[in-house]
Amino acid sequence: MNTFFSEPENGEPRAVDTTRSVHVSGLTRRFGDGPAVLDHLSLDIPSGQFVALLGRSGSGKSTLLRTLSGLDPVEYGEVARPKAVSVVFQESRLLPWKRVWQNVVLGQKGPEGKERALQVLKEVGLLHRVEAWPLTLSGGEAQRVALARALVRNPSFLMLDEPFAALDALTRIHMQNLVLSLWRKHQCTALLVTHDVDEALVLADRVLVLEHGRIKVDLPVTLPRPRRHAHPVFEQLRSELLHALGV
Repeated sequence: MNTFFSEPENGEPRAVDTTRSVHVSGLTRRFGDGPAVLDHLSLDIPSGQFVALLGRSGSGKSTLLRTLSGLDPVEYGEVARPKAVSVVFQESRLLPWKRVWQNVVLGQKGPEGKERALQVLKEVGLLHRVEAWPLTLSGGEAQRVALARALVRNPSFLMLDEPFAALDALTRIHMQNLVLSLWRKHQCTALLVTHDVDEALVLADRVLVLEHGRIKVDLPVTLPRPRRHAHPVFEQLRSELLHALGV
């Protein structure tokens, strides 16, 4: 079942029926008297699709993600998304005074919490770190805990806000492969915010470029997985995206 928000024209939200996983129409967001950060943005993401979002700093990527996650209000326009939403941020945001498994089920209720934590920690390859303290984890391990914390909620819509930005190159590749395998297993809709064009092309079914609060490019990626950088189509898509980003 979808949660739907709309512009409150008469003080009451307007309910709209939709079968899309994510639907955005005419979304506008501004802060104070400044220019619109999101400018009548419209977007549809079908259920189960993996979408990557690129854009320069200040293009509106984080604002869009915060709006879709429910952290920012919908002041003008319409936003529909599934109720079951999880977000993985750039920082793992683990509580240092709680063990790994406790961080995974943070905010969850019920006596079976540890059992659920063990299940998702197994999926991300961290069963051996169940009782560890966060400060003893490597950067890659901490992000895998954050990913487990998102997955334990069985999200229909998974958002990832530059979750690999602080990782070294090798760990980043491992995390990309892990996210891809978990997305296939859980069959959720995914939206990845990233500055890495290659990462977007390796992971996504579709790559969007945001500029001045609007979608400038909407590029399907039909290459079979696993994808190779040396593939001529990969290079062609990469060139198109870099050009759109002004590089």
